[in-house]
Amino acid sequence: MSERQVLDEPVDDDLDGVDDGDLDQVDAPPFSDRALGWLLLVGGGVGWLAAFVLMIEKIALLEDSSYTPSCNLSPILSCGSVMITEQAEAFGFANPLLGITGFSIVTATGAAILAGARLRRWYWLGLQVGVLAGLAFVAWLVFQSLYRIGALCPYCMVVWAMTIPIAWYTTLRNARAGVLGAGVARSGVVRVLGQWHLLGVVALYAVVVVLAGEQFWYYWRTLL
Repeated sequence: MSERQVLDEPVDDDLDGVDDGDLDQVDAPPFSDRALGWLLLVGGGVGWLAAFVLMIEKIALLEDSSYTPSCNLSPILSCGSVMITEQAEAFGFANPLLGITGFSIVTATGAAILAGARLRRWYWLGLQVGVLAGLAFVAWLVFQSLYRIGALCPYCMVVWAMTIPIAWYTTLRNARAGVLGAGVARSGVVRVLGQWHLLGVVALYAVVVVLAGEQFWYYWRTLL
């Protein structure tokens, strides 16, 4: 077996609870675990950095209420307007702490995959729950920013931008690899989503852009 074949082997071949006979009928995902590893490493790192900087800005604002965060770019693009709201502490503490913790796990997972680690099914399931929870929280934050707070936090948007592909590709990987069950892996819907995986990410981004464009059009048109 060549070195290239060894590197291209899937990282997780220990899918507990899925019969080998069922997996024989499961197609390989359209992207490798190695590609996902790079996404988790880079996307997680960028997301962690954005959350960390946002936490620094939050601390500075707590220390000095007159402090102007570096991400206050305009009346609409303003971290300060968002950080002083109740939504910025949804669980009783600063939201960036969730990002720092969550993206640390994501980044470490990406590094482990690239190093050749063989992650067990329970780990993939735990990661699946985590990324979906993160995506749901981001969806809630998008709604709050657009329709309750009336401002967009640039650093927060970086976190949103990283969470979407991480959640999308982790879910597709787990669905196609049989982590969510052989029945799911054989699903025609999952197969189509795998073939059009880039379109899925673009569609999710487009929803956020269209909603933000429509909600703040009165401001955007002044910049044209």
